Amino acid sequence: MRATAYVAGLELDLEVFSGPFDLLLTLVLKEEVDLLEVDLADVVLSYLDHLESRGELDLEVATEFLVLIAALLELKSRLLLPREESDELEDLAPEEAAEELLQRMLQARRYRTAAEHLAERLGHEDGIRYRQAPLPVHLRRFTEEDAIAVHAPARLGKALGGLLRMPARVDLHHVTLNRVSLPERLAHLRSLLRRGSFTFSDAVAGADTTTVAVTLWALLELYKQGEADWTQERPFAEIHVEGLAPGAARWSARSVA
Repeated sequence: MRATAYVAGLELDLEVFSGPFDLLLTLVLKEEVDLLEVDLADVVLSYLDHLESRGELDLEVATEFLVLIAALLELKSRLLLPREESDELEDLAPEEAAEELLQRMLQARRYRTAAEHLAERLGHEDGIRYRQAPLPVHLRRFTEEDAIAVHAPARLGKALGGLLRMPARVDLHHVTLNRVSLPERLAHLRSLLRRGSFTFSDAVAGADTTTVAVTLWALLELYKQGEADWTQERPFAEIHVEGLAPGAARWSARSVA
């Protein structure tokens, strides 16, 4: 319950909402706050600030927050991405997606409650020691030769020398921390749009995994703001991006027309 109270009491100050995290979840599920207008990146940054102020990492709290934010990201992605009419595959409606989010939250709570119950059961076993079987007879026999072989001074000195020897320094030059921001990738995509249409592979050519993920997020932001649209002939095919003039219809709308 401590983890739940801490995550629920996370205070947020966003453009469209100001208050505790649990109130934001309630308003989103009741559709009183438009999830498309909620900047989830700011929510994650606020949580990281809370972690830094606490000076410690509570894995139980972090796990619960990851479950909630992942569910919100999936729900927002369903709302952002264009839908295609299909008889074989139908996306969840926003109401169904909200119900799925609530089910996942309840399921996470059940697992957390079960973990707390098991931890309490384990705590009740403190101080209990179970009977151990004695060593086999052949292991209880000990001779002078065995003692000399195990406690030989040369062998002991060699073992101590190995402990005192300084280990080789670990080379960490291959470990790098990639820093890329959403505004940087938005500026990059807008510069490509000013030149004309482009592919997503062109936008992330030579980039690392983190940059590719942030670039995809930036592309979704441009789609949300009506600055760009894209098309993809089939799953896993190349994504072609093109700018949109103010008031122009998206490709998905033009294809239906």
